Amino acid sequence: MSGKSKTLYQAIMNIHKTAQDPRWLAVINCDGSADGEFVYAVKTTGIYCAPSCPSRQPNPENVMFFDNAEAAEQAGFRPCKRCRQGVISLAQFHAQRVEKACRLLEDSAEVVTLNQLAEAVGISAYHFHRLFKAQTGVTPKDYQQAQRARRVREKLADSVTVTEAIHAAGYPSDGRFYETSGATLGMTPQGFRSGGRDVRVWFAIADSALGAILVAESQRGICAILLGDDPQALIIELQNSFPQAELLGGDPDFEQRIASIVGFVEAPHIGLDLPLDIRGTAFQQRVWQALRAIPAGTTASYAEIARQIGLPKSVRAVAGACAANVLAVAIPCHRVVKTDGNISGYRWGVERKRSLLAREEKN
Repeated sequence: MSGKSKTLYQAIMNIHKTAQDPRWLAVINCDGSADGEFVYAVKTTGIYCAPSCPSRQPNPENVMFFDNAEAAEQAGFRPCKRCRQGVISLAQFHAQRVEKACRLLEDSAEVVTLNQLAEAVGISAYHFHRLFKAQTGVTPKDYQQAQRARRVREKLADSVTVTEAIHAAGYPSDGRFYETSGATLGMTPQGFRSGGRDVRVWFAIADSALGAILVAESQRGICAILLGDDPQALIIELQNSFPQAELLGGDPDFEQRIASIVGFVEAPHIGLDLPLDIRGTAFQQRVWQALRAIPAGTTASYAEIARQIGLPKSVRAVAGACAANVLAVAIPCHRVVKTDGNISGYRWGVERKRSLLAREEKN
């Protein structure tokens, strides 16, 4: 067989092979349901697309299939600018890998190293570390520690001993857990296990321009500032957080605490300087620290906060951290708005958020 005949024969075989591939049918039909399952690349253009791309149908002998966009890019192809589905597919691929890693960390009681995690999801350790942090706002190590903390809280309620709960949660030693137990639980493990028994929480309720305010303080500092219309509902919320703690109300010294907070609500320019018992994940702590740096009378967008903490892609995670804040006004999540300046959701109601911002603008 001559060289020309051999080339023609190979082309015919390539056409036949592609035509027999079920993925080719998805390309012909621009099947959007196949997006994320694979991408196809065209050798003559150097471009890859998702199955739903509306571009002109390529010749089958020039088509190559890849499991994902990352594999196509590693082979030297670039994403299609017309449909942008190649880029979306790559994002979907990354999101799926990060989600898989999260599930692995949530389900594993054993320590999982970065290399083991990266190998499990099929991405290099260096690239995976950056990708995971960009999408979740925390490192794989921080996420794993948070999952351990979650498990130990669950295990403390069921285990016979604290030591049993610590080991079942995946801590390699008792000492490693006790190093961070105060920040993890807000009290001793025995106290948490008993629902806050032997823990004292002082609280008081006052009226303000924002409605009822409940302020609670542990031995570590202010642990809750709750806003609402119904004082009794605020007390129930506090009781649910510390079901067996000793809740102490009416303390004359503590009344000064709530007076300071009410005064701050009425006149934000006076500032608020109180010891805070701030409990949250490493990422939430970073967000809350950034919120406390926003001057009264000004606002910042969720995107600006994300950039400020060095994680520009974690806008949704920033919004989640704002929603998790239980220290109203002390951690001023009311100063965070949408990119267009519009006021978005607030744990204690949009109208309260609008009122707080209006008061700060006047001072």
